[in-house]
Amino acid sequence: MEEAELDDLLLEAKESMEAAKNYKRELQQRLQGLTQARRQINESAAQTRETLQQHFQDMKSGVSKMLDERLLMLMQQVDAIERENIKPLEDCQKLLEHGVSTAEDLLKEGEVAVSCKIGEHENLCNFTNKALHIQLDSLPEVPLLVEVPCLSAQMDDSFLSIARDHISKHGTVASRPPVQIEELIERPGGILVKWCKVDDDFLAQDYRLQYRKNSSAHFEDAYVGSECEFIVLQIDPNVDYQFRVCARGDGRQEWSPWSVPQLGHTCLIPHEWNPGLEGYSLSSRRNIALRNDTFCHGVLYSKTATYFPGQTLTFRVETAGQPDKRDSIGICVEKESGYESLQRDKAVCISTSGAVFVNGKEMTNQLPPVSPGSTITFDMEIVNLGPTNNNDVLYHRHRVTIGSNNREVVFDWLLEQSCDSLYFGCSFFHPCWKVLVF
Repeated sequence: MEEAELDDLLLEAKESMEAAKNYKRELQQRLQGLTQARRQINESAAQTRETLQQHFQDMKSGVSKMLDERLLMLMQQVDAIERENIKPLEDCQKLLEHGVSTAEDLLKEGEVAVSCKIGEHENLCNFTNKALHIQLDSLPEVPLLVEVPCLSAQMDDSFLSIARDHISKHGTVASRPPVQIEELIERPGGILVKWCKVDDDFLAQDYRLQYRKNSSAHFEDAYVGSECEFIVLQIDPNVDYQFRVCARGDGRQEWSPWSVPQLGHTCLIPHEWNPGLEGYSLSSRRNIALRNDTFCHGVLYSKTATYFPGQTLTFRVETAGQPDKRDSIGICVEKESGYESLQRDKAVCISTSGAVFVNGKEMTNQLPPVSPGSTITFDMEIVNLGPTNNNDVLYHRHRVTIGSNNREVVFDWLLEQSCDSLYFGCSFFHPCWKVLVF
């Protein structure tokens, strides 16, 4: 065999070995996937058994308690009816027994009076007078049996049938939940969770999102509503969290089974306002700024340049004060003191009236006025170098999208230098404005 042929065979052998390695690696990954799938089935089945046993044990205890309470109530009703109707009969019995005793005494006296000797008329007269005063013709009324209560218990024989019908339909076991988490997206200090229906026949009315630290034993509610996405804030960076979602069918009260828990985390540090500026009060996490009534005008900036192109920066107006045409919410290249507003060079912003400013110039396109509950978003991507000017200066073109109240404006922002990160800021000239950033 020639050397060239040997080299070709050696090359083919190496390629075959590499293919075998890749094949082995792929098989091992699939085996790992099968192991995870089996674990999910076994663990979810065990959890479902525990849930069913606990639920039906609670049902038994609850039903037994309700039956005992109902029995006690019915027995108390029997006792009350018995006491109420026995009392007049007992009174009548005492009256009759007293009359019998009086009659017996009278008979004894009469026997003595009748057996008296001739000429001894005094005892006979006394007995006759006494008998006349006793009113022997007056008898107490005794009710007929049909006139007195005859207690009985009426049981609805259909109860067991109805209960059996309800119990036979109570609870379901689902192999696949109707909704699953679709995507987890990192946000500064938070995670955007998106979910979708996987059962087309299920008509969802509301969704319920829960989360927990991976080390925690209990989930807590993050969102209940009709939207299919929600950003969970106050997430610690570089910490794993579990997320799950369920749905409630149209017109129903019970929730569907939970989705398969998904693991997510964020490496992005949370956005924070810079503390210490007179005129603004910050929340404990410094992601909410409140314009107080201090007479001081200036721009409140972010603590550091935490906004990066390709991300979405969101402001939510919690409360609103009196608007001013100099108000501003936006992003800028650097923090510069001495300005009353972001309506200046190297900044883009929106005013509370909805006007949009780029490098201090107002654009013709305008957004709706800002009001309580308004959400303002900034999205930016670096496009390329912009055109040269008369001084042969190259500008970096940044495409910016500002959205507010279901409307948006898109424009190119020209800067002399490319910016890997930007500051955000706000300025309000009247108190009561409160803004959350995330």
